[in-house]
Amino acid sequence: MIDPDGYRPNVGIVLMHPDGRVFWARRVNRDGWQFPQGGMNTDETPLEAMYRELREETGLLPEHVEVLGATPGWLRYRLPQRAIRRHDRLVCIGQKQVWFLLRLTGQESDLRLDLTDKPEFDHWRWVDFWYPVEHVVIFKRGVYASALRHLAPAARQVAGAQAVPAPGPRSDTAARARPRRRFRPGPASRGGNDPAVN
Repeated sequence: MIDPDGYRPNVGIVLMHPDGRVFWARRVNRDGWQFPQGGMNTDETPLEAMYRELREETGLLPEHVEVLGATPGWLRYRLPQRAIRRHDRLVCIGQKQVWFLLRLTGQESDLRLDLTDKPEFDHWRWVDFWYPVEHVVIFKRGVYASALRHLAPAARQVAGAQAVPAPGPRSDTAARARPRRRFRPGPASRGGNDPAVN
């Protein structure tokens, strides 16, 4: 589904630990890290699409999370020219997104990256709230900054002002990124701590 301006409707998910850190995941077979996100089907509301993507990409169900907030309207980003498929019938030039802030109310063991035939992610970790703005691929940074700025007040109400400070450069964010779980194929792949993940 692509709108008349060439943007694909999409949802983004900021999954927050109660201490204010957020879920940060590495895409399968790539070195890129990002928040969970995915396209909307024509018959879905943004909330319905969010819960579907949450299940597909993290294994979490609605009972494992609490919705704390969402961005109003659409936030847009354009794809780099090299990523635009000009030969497709409908040319997609970027994404328009509604972003949701969720608090994890379940256990970390509820997080599963291997519940679909084609997992999106193979590693995940908790990182400081603003860390993703500086570490996501460049063309998404503006959207990430806008989404997190909007969602930060709701995050502060849960985690406190020290966990979610005012936005700005933070020299210690890279050191505070903590590795967590690694995807391993097979039925027993709930993941395990992998201290080798950078």
